Amino acid sequence: MGFKKLIIFSFIAILSVFNSYADNHDTEQNIIEKAKEINQKVKEKQANQQANISSEIGQEEPLPLNDPFVGDASLGGSAGVVITNSSEEREEMSLFNFKLVGIMNGEYESYVSLINATGEIVTLQMNEELSPGIRLVDLRPEKAIFEKGDNSFLVINFKNQIRETSEPF
Repeated sequence: MGFKKLIIFSFIAILSVFNSYADNHDTEQNIIEKAKEINQKVKEKQANQQANISSEIGQEEPLPLNDPFVGDASLGGSAGVVITNSSEEREEMSLFNFKLVGIMNGEYESYVSLINATGEIVTLQMNEELSPGIRLVDLRPEKAIFEKGDNSFLVINFKNQIRETSEPF
């Protein structure tokens, strides 16, 4: 009788293993089908949102491809210069080709950042030269002062107004 019980028990165990495998296989198929349905719903929702955005925006003109941090320099305008010297404007590293974009004053060091028409940023430390003979000598919250030579100074402010003076202060 023990042998019959062993055969019946092993037969039931084998059937339950096959049954559990079949259940798992069906569950995997259901999960895959549900994932496909959810993915399809998400794609439809995204398409509807894109259609709503497109209908609200309408036909707008494309934005210009200029750098907003450069300002008018990207368009080639330099109307803010008060005094011009044509020989200096021809030089690439002339102060007249730059705009003042930042002044950083620290306890031990101070810096000024200038940008040119191509978007190149130049950062100078105190007493450093922008070009031969043009040296940063003083910084104020609203302007930077460069020494041009003996008793000659160039003052640039954030409005791109450059003036030449004999007194820096």
